Amino acid sequence: MFVLAGSQMCRHAILCKFGGVQARGLSMSPLAAAAARIAMSNLDKDSYMPYDKLQENLHVVKNRLGRPMTLSEKVLYSHLDDPVSSELVRGESYLKLRPDRVAMQDATAQMAMLQFISSGLPRVAVPSTIHCDHLIQAQIEGAKDLQRAKELNAEVYNFLSTAGAKYGVGFWKPGSGIIHQIILENYAFPGLLMIGTDSHTPNGGGLGGLCIGVGGADAVDVMANIPWELKCPKVIGVKLTGELSGWTSPKDVILKVAGILTVKGGTGAIVEYFGPGVNSISCTGMGTICNMGAEIGATTSVFPYNSRMHNYLVATNRADIARLADDNLNLLTPDEGAPYDRLIEINLSELEPHINGPFTPDLAHPVDKVGDAAKKNNWPLDVKVGLIGSCTNSSYEDMGRCASIVKQAMQHGLKSKSLFHITPGSEQIRATIERDGIAETLRSFGGVVLANACGPCIGQWDRQDVEKNEKNTIVTSYNRNFTGRNDANPNTHCFVTSPEIVTALSLAGTLDFDPRKHELTGADGKKFKLDDPFAAELPARGFDPGEDTFQPPPADSSSVSVDVSPESKRLQLLTPFDKWDGKDLEAMTILIKTKGKCTTDHISAAGPWLRFRGHLDNISNNMFLTAVNAENGEMNKVQNKQTGEWGPVPATARAYKAAGVKWCVVGDDNYGEGSSREHAALEPRHLGGRAIIVRSFARIHETNLKKQGMLPLTFADPADYDKIDANDKISLVGLKDLTPGKPVTCRVHHKNGKVEEIKLNHSMNEQQIEWFRAGSALNRMKEVALGK
Repeated sequence: MFVLAGSQMCRHAILCKFGGVQARGLSMSPLAAAAARIAMSNLDKDSYMPYDKLQENLHVVKNRLGRPMTLSEKVLYSHLDDPVSSELVRGESYLKLRPDRVAMQDATAQMAMLQFISSGLPRVAVPSTIHCDHLIQAQIEGAKDLQRAKELNAEVYNFLSTAGAKYGVGFWKPGSGIIHQIILENYAFPGLLMIGTDSHTPNGGGLGGLCIGVGGADAVDVMANIPWELKCPKVIGVKLTGELSGWTSPKDVILKVAGILTVKGGTGAIVEYFGPGVNSISCTGMGTICNMGAEIGATTSVFPYNSRMHNYLVATNRADIARLADDNLNLLTPDEGAPYDRLIEINLSELEPHINGPFTPDLAHPVDKVGDAAKKNNWPLDVKVGLIGSCTNSSYEDMGRCASIVKQAMQHGLKSKSLFHITPGSEQIRATIERDGIAETLRSFGGVVLANACGPCIGQWDRQDVEKNEKNTIVTSYNRNFTGRNDANPNTHCFVTSPEIVTALSLAGTLDFDPRKHELTGADGKKFKLDDPFAAELPARGFDPGEDTFQPPPADSSSVSVDVSPESKRLQLLTPFDKWDGKDLEAMTILIKTKGKCTTDHISAAGPWLRFRGHLDNISNNMFLTAVNAENGEMNKVQNKQTGEWGPVPATARAYKAAGVKWCVVGDDNYGEGSSREHAALEPRHLGGRAIIVRSFARIHETNLKKQGMLPLTFADPADYDKIDANDKISLVGLKDLTPGKPVTCRVHHKNGKVEEIKLNHSMNEQQIEWFRAGSALNRMKEVALGK
């Protein structure tokens, strides 16, 4: 059911801002057409802005729909491979799309490039980049940690560098920054459709693009010039009124939305922000909001084009793109009265600063309530570490606002009571805050500036200030706070909030501090309150690009070789998965029945395991290490149903595979939420898994399972989860008749001899069923290439 939005002031405001510029028509003079031939980025001189083609497609689709369109629909449908005949039913149709570009971070790029190499294709078909940001561990400080990472990961970096050069992929060297900040600074533009092999790819929505997180196999499709498939998303509208002010920041918008929608409320939908309140948010602030939309399961999030985006494009040396966007407002803003499937309204003038957590990003607390919640739930109040930055909050504005708080504190003789870490989002941000004295201000407060990388946000943190398993609290400006995610300590209570609140809580040293109300005691014994934080949105002297860390692919790559040693512990060429044998899956053993939250972190842990992301067999030793076994309530302890022995999950799976025993997994709600890592699908497939049967899936993980030839199935009746015991055997019958929309019959063979029949649903279309039959999407790609 659609909800029609009220007055959509944002588009009107832009038209006024740009002197009444009207949406251009479809006809252009040859001179205008030549002038519009503008490169998509300063680093992609031979790939041009697609607005002409997008306008043509939009014209076709708009005539077909005959109604006002949301911004999400305009951008998505204008990238259709076939706008004339594609079915367009939200939540039902599968769309075949032509993304403008692909972005990959180094941990996922390894497997993506290994799969691309397996395809046999000579060069990528769309602009693509690799970004080295995941393999740098925070240990001492930025420069030393970066040098250590270059030495430890030399083999992987060399592989990615040469693979990029060989197949036409741009390579951002270690130290360049976090993928999402690099995309915002160099590649994102209003109306872009991009896929990225990281769940926080939606960050680019801050510049008006639809940027969607995927697994590596999806990236391979696009790089291979195959239309990319996406289930037509619903659209959740978030109308923003009022203005941000004081201690309330852009981060508080998404923290509030997460509290409303929960970690699965955005599944299958794009979250689209609009309304007059949008204009009080900076471009990078909009990126923050879109970035953390991944935590509510959203396909992506997006903002309409406005003057804040225009100014950011100009500040990042893309004034020609800004001018072109000014002339395409009809494509880059929603129509008046556009219909939304759900509508949320937030008055920014009334929005309070929030702190979400611990252990889940949707447990939302206004800042003045979290202390009471902590006391009630026995959460530690002492803040051991405060961490600002990451891909979510590392803009020049973020760092400047934190520095304004720090300066006030130091004027009263105070420094941080907690350990304090700063992660610049990119080399450009690092160089600029160094030049402008912001970095030194934060160091004087007691801060340590880490490398331009993901670091503690993804568990790349050699933390030494607490004992292993010690109960403690940290506060971060990151996006995700699952159990053990940052430091592998299941007793670390991580709270996510804005960088300003992180700084204030680090200064106070306690979770129950509200900087709007509470006073601090200066070194002279006098009480004082912090003023509201403030900083410039963009640097007055422009950005300092810092060190040049980009390696463009050569025009001729014939002399480039890509070598993978068979002795390597880090990299491994892929062997195709076996095809389906045409038979039903009879009497499968249940490897594990997981209980409660089972994210991709639980299925395939990050942290120290990141070093094996290019070696499928080695990284499979981390499978389900932290998933809770419903049979005994323990982690990484399952019973081998053949021998009766209890042991680690990966070892048990390997024993089943060696014995030819097919197995499956039974899971709970929103299974596979979190990261886009396809290893969480590859590992079960590699170790002999055939089906994952759950109450519900997170979007990216469900797709990743399909791509690898697994059967992702959901209980038609979610209560049937409780009918299954870990000692049961599972049969999936009638698979020869597997058809889109037709439930799969499941026979549950209980230990007492009773057989119970239940129905399982699936969301596979005809093409995805072909992936299952072929053994994987990559296998099917090769079959098609051979004419089979």
